[in-house]
Amino acid sequence: MKIYTDKVFYTPKMQLGVGKPILLSGPCVVENEDICLEIAEEVLHIATDLGFEYVFKASFDKANRTSGSSFRSLGLEESLTILEMVKNTYRVPVMSDIHESYQASEVSAVVDVLQIPAFLCRQTDLLEAAGRTGRAVNIKKGQFMAPQDMKYAVDKVKSTGNPNVTLTERGTTFGYQNLVVDFRSLPIMREFAPIIMDVTHSVQQPGGAGGTSGGLREFTPYLANAAAAVGVDGFFIETHPNPSKALSDGPNMIPLAQLRTFLTSVKQYWDIQNVIKTLHLE
Repeated sequence: MKIYTDKVFYTPKMQLGVGKPILLSGPCVVENEDICLEIAEEVLHIATDLGFEYVFKASFDKANRTSGSSFRSLGLEESLTILEMVKNTYRVPVMSDIHESYQASEVSAVVDVLQIPAFLCRQTDLLEAAGRTGRAVNIKKGQFMAPQDMKYAVDKVKSTGNPNVTLTERGTTFGYQNLVVDFRSLPIMREFAPIIMDVTHSVQQPGGAGGTSGGLREFTPYLANAAAAVGVDGFFIETHPNPSKALSDGPNMIPLAQLRTFLTSVKQYWDIQNVIKTLHLE
């Protein structure tokens, strides 16, 4: 497995990833100011205590909801205002998805990491637009993609002169409304870019709850600990004070009150793997 000894994410204003796992965490979508600030504050405390480097994550728009009647967004302007407030209040980088090429420029004026949704990971114009911003780019592996084919998505971003790319594993379609994680994908994709494990979307049941997506939250500790033991550079974990009231992906989320215990276990596995990695370097 390729071992990264340099920064995982880096831009002129942000350097993350050496000696510490990255935590990409927040609500699925920008719901309102209070929820985002509450989550950011608590997760930052947990991440700092446990030795994670923290990036606040929330989508400004959920453009791929199962049903057109589901909540999508507060609107681009209001969502970016809230993301900027989180960034300035807690001095943390922020990440959000883009779905259209034209969004890259406006969103990157606020956001430190642009995320490419799994369904759009082959979209050349979108990947190149994200790359041209100079921001770090996190590409979700499509649920329909072989891990070795994600090399070409990375190459599209790097063709713009931007080397700041990570890949995120989030499960592979296995029949209808079910995902599985092939842990071989982690070392395969890590040959192309640093790798993030999306713990919460990997237990999603797409469209499995009658017009919305269901989820199997009880399996998240197993996936997170296994990924840490295999060796990854970071973790993507959605969280919420009350997942049953979340406006998107509640069944997958780790309740905010349980996140510290959850991450304590993950960090222990990650530390063991990091010691093994260090021994291999020597």
